[in-house]
Amino acid sequence: MRMSEFWTLADEEFGRLHSRTLVRDHVVTALGDRTAEQALDAGTDPREVWFALCEDLEVPRERWWGRQETRRGRTGSSGRGRR
Repeated sequence: MRMSEFWTLADEEFGRLHSRTLVRDHVVTALGDRTAEQALDAGTDPREVWFALCEDLEVPRERWWGRQETRRGRTGSSGRGRR
């Protein structure tokens, strides 16, 4: 996952302003008691950070790759190509 995709998913799920606040301030145990921002700055794969953030914030698994209607628009299909 590229950083641009990380931010697209975060913005879609939480809203642009709230996603920035969560990434900067929310401490995630699965990331070694670091924020997503700290983990990313330390070189952790954005995909690992995104999944840890989703799990910690109880985002339904079906939305971890984005909302269904958005996935269709990005992939041009059912979204299965994203996994």
